Amino acid sequence: MNRLLTTIITLCGVCCGIHAANNYDNPDTIVVSRDGTGQFRTVTEAIEVCRAFMDYHKVIFVKRGTYKEKVIVPQWLQNVEICGEDRDQTIITYDDHANITMDGSFWPKEVKEQLLAMGDRPKLGTFRSFTVRVDANDITFKNITIENNAARLGQAVALHTQGDRLLFVNCRFLGNQDTVYTGMPYTRLLFRDCYIEGTTDFIFGPSTAWFEHCTIYCKINSYITAASTPQDAAYGYVFNNCTVTAAPSADKIYLGRPWRDYGYTLFMNCDLPKQIRPEGWHHWQKEREQTARYLEYNNRGEGAKTDARVGWSRQLTKKEAQQVTQERVFSQKSEWMPK
Repeated sequence: MNRLLTTIITLCGVCCGIHAANNYDNPDTIVVSRDGTGQFRTVTEAIEVCRAFMDYHKVIFVKRGTYKEKVIVPQWLQNVEICGEDRDQTIITYDDHANITMDGSFWPKEVKEQLLAMGDRPKLGTFRSFTVRVDANDITFKNITIENNAARLGQAVALHTQGDRLLFVNCRFLGNQDTVYTGMPYTRLLFRDCYIEGTTDFIFGPSTAWFEHCTIYCKINSYITAASTPQDAAYGYVFNNCTVTAAPSADKIYLGRPWRDYGYTLFMNCDLPKQIRPEGWHHWQKEREQTARYLEYNNRGEGAKTDARVGWSRQLTKKEAQQVTQERVFSQKSEWMPK
């Protein structure tokens, strides 16, 4: 009897294990398509079936289409690549902005009950306005557009990053104010061959991010960057071999202003248009002139003239610029060189 019982329990365990197994726990590619020809119709559904902390590379291939969804890549994922079929025709979009009244979905239960009893419904805020938020490490986005198409009624983030060692290749980031938020200090991001557009402070945050061969499009007179680099972080934003462009109506653009005291931004080997203001940079608050780290080297174009730059920015020497490499920038806390 005991032997029979043991056998039954074992068989039940095996059966349960079979049913509990995830068919997608493998390195195969998952296909997402709005027209139903893939395994999933939304990017979120595909993300949900990925195994936690995978030790293999998994691709979520997203076919052409417009995917209106608010996507979160959770922190327990890694080694996932989200790859679009066509950069300009594979679009993840949403339309939240900071001044939308919250519906309560983000509130803790006790807070929700209290606020609703008071008839008070707070605004969504900048940091919940994202279209895509990446909380995980070792994630790649390739050949895809991430858009926040909210009306210009407040901050509206398209991409919000929290993870480390994130790679964005041949992507577009579309929005207005606060398009790309690099939200976690000491995390490392590489943007290669990307297009980023916006209005005010549309690349902002505390992360270390390298932008290589990117096109930066300024839609109005405003500020491109608003770095909040920690004081003890050696690097913040590095733009190398990038091209800055602007709308015809824009004629007074700043390279950046420091969101926090020690903001770090470097433009080197970049094409800067005539719309860049002669002084180049803004202090945001006067006292930040003493701490902001704003640098340039070997830029080209009418906007690269240095004779009228603010006295608290600096031109690197050739020797200093040679020390600013991806290897050095991305090896501050551990070695990482994205392939």
